[in-house]
Amino acid sequence: MKQPFNPLNSTLARGIREVGFRKWYERELLSSHAHMLLCLLATIAMIASFEAFSGASFEEKVLDTVFVVASGAIALWAMRRYLFLLMHAEEMANQAVCETCETYGRLDVVEENTRTGATAVRCRKCQHEWTLLP
Repeated sequence: MKQPFNPLNSTLARGIREVGFRKWYERELLSSHAHMLLCLLATIAMIASFEAFSGASFEEKVLDTVFVVASGAIALWAMRRYLFLLMHAEEMANQAVCETCETYGRLDVVEENTRTGATAVRCRKCQHEWTLLP
């Protein structure tokens, strides 16, 4: 079954084929920073729920506790996702320089290994081939 194209978090090989490495990298960074913003907003919501806890009735305290737990879970998930996307983008960017002509990010996909996540690429300038490892 063919995976639908997600322009914000596509696989490396699919991203290079569809929009090029530099755009893929830019979108990975934008997506990671959106998760950082979500983490910040969830943390603010958690602090607001703590603030609403004092002076509340029992039912409101239970609801505030649910909000604290939900906001905390969302903040933790968003922070993990932010760090994963950021580190993955940086790891791929560090490997996207051609060893022969030192051109950055001008790549064509030669082959994708879906089992290991490795992507064989070719430099558009000098045709040198190498593998980007996850």
